Amino acid sequence: MSSDIRSSTLHSEDSSPRYRQVSIGHPPIEVREEQGILHMRALEPLAQLPDRLLDRLVYWASIRPQQTFIAARDSRGGWRKVSYADMLTDVRAIAQSLLAYGLSAERPLALLSGNDIEHLQLALGAMYAGIPYCPVSPAYSVMSQDFAKLRHVCEVLQPGLVFVSEAAPFQRAIDAVIPADTPIITVRGQLAGRRPLSFASLFDQPGGREAEAAFLASGPDSIAKFLFTSGSTKLPKAVVTTQRMLCANQQMLLQTFPVFGEEPPVLVDWLPWNHTFGGSHNLGIVLYNGGTFYLDNGKPTVQGFAETLRNLKEISPTAYLTVPKGWEELVNALEQDAELRERFFSRMKLFFFAAAGLSQSIWDRLDRVAEQHCGERIRMMAGLGMTEAAPSCTFTTGPLSMAGYIGLPAPGCEVCLVPVDGKLEGRFRGPHIMPGYWRSPQQTADVFDENGFYCSGDAIKLADPAAPELGLMFDGRLAEDFKLSSGVFVSVGPMRNRAVLEGSPYVQDVVITAPDRECLGALVFPRLHECRQLAGLDAQASDAQVLAGAPVRAWFGEWLTRLNQGANGNASRLEWIVLLDEPASIDRGEITDKGSINQRAVLQWRAEIVKRFIVISPRTKSVPSRRHEQRRAISVVQRRGHCRRSAHAVGRSGRRSGAYFTHRSGYKGRS
Repeated sequence: MSSDIRSSTLHSEDSSPRYRQVSIGHPPIEVREEQGILHMRALEPLAQLPDRLLDRLVYWASIRPQQTFIAARDSRGGWRKVSYADMLTDVRAIAQSLLAYGLSAERPLALLSGNDIEHLQLALGAMYAGIPYCPVSPAYSVMSQDFAKLRHVCEVLQPGLVFVSEAAPFQRAIDAVIPADTPIITVRGQLAGRRPLSFASLFDQPGGREAEAAFLASGPDSIAKFLFTSGSTKLPKAVVTTQRMLCANQQMLLQTFPVFGEEPPVLVDWLPWNHTFGGSHNLGIVLYNGGTFYLDNGKPTVQGFAETLRNLKEISPTAYLTVPKGWEELVNALEQDAELRERFFSRMKLFFFAAAGLSQSIWDRLDRVAEQHCGERIRMMAGLGMTEAAPSCTFTTGPLSMAGYIGLPAPGCEVCLVPVDGKLEGRFRGPHIMPGYWRSPQQTADVFDENGFYCSGDAIKLADPAAPELGLMFDGRLAEDFKLSSGVFVSVGPMRNRAVLEGSPYVQDVVITAPDRECLGALVFPRLHECRQLAGLDAQASDAQVLAGAPVRAWFGEWLTRLNQGANGNASRLEWIVLLDEPASIDRGEITDKGSINQRAVLQWRAEIVKRFIVISPRTKSVPSRRHEQRRAISVVQRRGHCRRSAHAVGRSGRRSGAYFTHRSGYKGRS
């Protein structure tokens, strides 16, 4: 789960809608102010924690030995199921085998491939043996061309053992990055030039005294795993994730959502385990509460969502937790498919989103389809979380309900809001907060204040300054904000968020630009599939032709006009936008593997585009010429005379693409 819970228009939850009954905690909140710093915490204490997360696996294996813990599709399309008892037996055997490799925090286990049963067995086996492991983004190996992020990860970790489920897709990455003397475990396939270990060999001997002793020797301060941050502002950092952090967060979730303890949760989930939302939050909910996890190999994409729909037509989850794009794809299907609605809503108790803002239109459509099918709505929950907090800090249990509301502190979490550069930075303290970044003492020191609070870099504001007990709103990332040449600060987060939310379904992401300039613009990553449908063009048309199409240009011109409604100066008004037909690059660091845009990297690599818009006299007028049409972007310019494209910069580009067009607004205001 990411800290990017963005804001939208806020209003109190309408008292008239009927919601399906669900147990949600509402702990009273203490709010106090000391020397201009606001402190908030839940008065309900955190209950006693287990020493280790796998204490819960041991418990459920004894209480519900035959209950399915995890299920995944097999090669024939059926469900391969592993019970709690079988998982514990497998984990103990793997732990026994891993102890022979001399692994430790200094030389941990690295898992390069994605979610599958073997991945989970090996990860839990390492945890049982007291060996830290690290699930690495598969994109670093199979999508990257230069393997720079994988190399960075391995330089930090120095793994003593590497796992890949399928050998062939990882051959190039392993050859480029993994030392020849590092043992590699595979489930299927061979690695040229290597002699990988068979995953099946890890079961050659049952768990013995050594594995049991290693398990009992671990405790709350033991490192369970390393999770790398997404790298949305800098290179990914290895977050030390302890047993205490994982247990504390699951207990926070249970006290906030008692429903998870009343009925074993059933999840159908695709979220990657190398991120905290999928691997710590969602998977942890199932393990901590004795539920069942159905592994979904689908993704919220045009091509990948069919598999998710197939799974949801077979399995009725009790809660559904996903990213906003997942909700967008799902509501489209729910509106059209009665069979899907019947199965999906049959025992649904709770919705949850994270990682980005959920547009109000999607939220409203979900409410509408639930009311039409069930006669009641399903509660949509969210919060604020981050890898460094494993992941949760706040939940939307307060009296407000709207995208952007991040709610109130969870039991056990202390929040303080500290003035920084005209905003309030959210800082957090509690048993769920990391001890630091692995092998990075300076970066660790930089993110903790003198009182031991983790400095998140997230700007947070009160939903109502006169009533702080109503809770908190996300207000952007401090690192994204910048000053115009006039010295006026630009609050990038809320502006970007509104642009993305109001840009649905045609806007993927937006980068606001740029520091030290007189006016604002935006580099827009459009959803090319949806734009192609809007343009009415088939697959033969190039992306540039799609973005140059009249329907697309008209829609984005209207979108720009809507965004500028209510703008009261240069720091809140977009003078121009550019539609990019070149996707963000993971190798250049422009985008993380979970789809988060790195604003600084985009501005660095696409600086030439920004330079095309220069400050000129308000009396100067500019009309785009035909020679400006050869370029790598389509632009919409909305101006009042003082910003224009630089013909010199455009001429140097030499890239092919579509054409400029101008949209005038007649705006007269000044900052």
